[in-house]
Amino acid sequence: SSYASSSALVAEIKYEQILMLGLWPKIESISGKSQLLFALVFTTRYLDLFTSFISLYNTSMKLIYIACSYATVYLIYMKFKATYDGNHDTFRVEFLIVPLGGLSFLVNHDFSPLEILWTFSIYLESVAILPQLFMISKTGEAETITTHYLFFLGLYRALYLVNWIWRYYFEGFFDLIAVVAGVVQTVLYCDFFYLYVTKVLKGKKLSLPA
Repeated sequence: SSYASSSALVAEIKYEQILMLGLWPKIESISGKSQLLFALVFTTRYLDLFTSFISLYNTSMKLIYIACSYATVYLIYMKFKATYDGNHDTFRVEFLIVPLGGLSFLVNHDFSPLEILWTFSIYLESVAILPQLFMISKTGEAETITTHYLFFLGLYRALYLVNWIWRYYFEGFFDLIAVVAGVVQTVLYCDFFYLYVTKVLKGKKLSLPA
């Protein structure tokens, strides 16, 4: 599937997150559940590692996605468990996984195991940030370094929209599933983007109505 091609930008973002967790001993405002969902996203998306080989770069980037995702989960739940705020990270992720799993069986490009799992990963990635936003809304604030990470994570998805428009006009390529999922994810970030620009960039601490 075309969307399975690697993006160095996202790999860089995930790597930067690990650096952030390694250098920033307090992770109260980071949602472990969102990171678990991202790990599930990349695991289900890149199972084609076992069935096809495109290039060394492609394979390397897929492995980096997966490794960084699980390394982040390890840092949150193990190394920095003492500062992880599980009391506020309470989003019911099963309310995302179960219906999106069903949707991936009903709406996909091809009814085959790998394609269904790829479709599920696209759907799940579009809403994987919800536990993080829910956690921020419960605590009412987030550390500045966390907001920077979230901003660039959302920005990369917004840039994908630009990429799809470019490919549609110059290559005639259009993937409805990926485009709709990308739009949904970008919309979920809109309120956060507004607060980031109006508060964080002005030196204020980000806060959401609890």
